[in-house]
Amino acid sequence: MPAPGSSNVYQYKQGLGHVGSYQVSSQPWVTGNVSVPRQSQGAMKLAWPQISRFIIVKNTLSSSATSVPMRVGFSSGGVAITDNYFTLDNGESFSGDFKCSEVYIMSNNESDASASVLVGMTGIEVTSLGQTWNNWSGSAGIG
Repeated sequence: MPAPGSSNVYQYKQGLGHVGSYQVSSQPWVTGNVSVPRQSQGAMKLAWPQISRFIIVKNTLSSSATSVPMRVGFSSGGVAITDNYFTLDNGESFSGDFKCSEVYIMSNNESDASASVLVGMTGIEVTSLGQTWNNWSGSAGIG
């Protein structure tokens, strides 16, 4: 047992490999009615304060409206410069289990689009990702 007041005491905390953080209920982060920028305006970054457990992104334009596909990716370059993104047509949604702290969205053309995003956050701090995870340029298939 360490001596009282010792600074060498191991302090257990949540991190990327902490399985329990991904097994419990998540804290919600929601944004709706987001005006998605047109292709000429560049990608919009949506960021949340903790590492995600899951993400749901929806193109909220009605399926009966004029088709305005929306690009979704994990870097500005992946969405705006390379082809490292996926598209959601009007009314479509995507859900995935990813460890990340931001997503980028942009219209696939010069028409107005709208979106909603729901994120289930863990208790893990964004700084846990470090430089390796935050350096997603979109050039190596990570978009």
